[in-house]
Amino acid sequence: MREIIKLACIGCEHPGKSAYFTTKNKKTSKEKLVVRKYCKFCRKHVEHKETKV
Repeated sequence: MREIIKLACIGCEHPGKSAYFTTKNKKTSKEKLVVRKYCKFCRKHVEHKETKV
C-alpha cells in the first residue's frame, strides 16, 4: 500500500517551506526516505528528508 509522504529541506533557514510530496510503499521501506532535491530558498541541491504530512 502506497502512502503520501512529504520531503522537507534539511539545513534550510525556512524549515518546512521547501517541500516536495511523493509516495512510498511503507511495507517494503521502513526507514525514512532521504533524497537530494533542489531548494529554492538555499538555491542549491540539498538533502530532503521525510517528515509528517
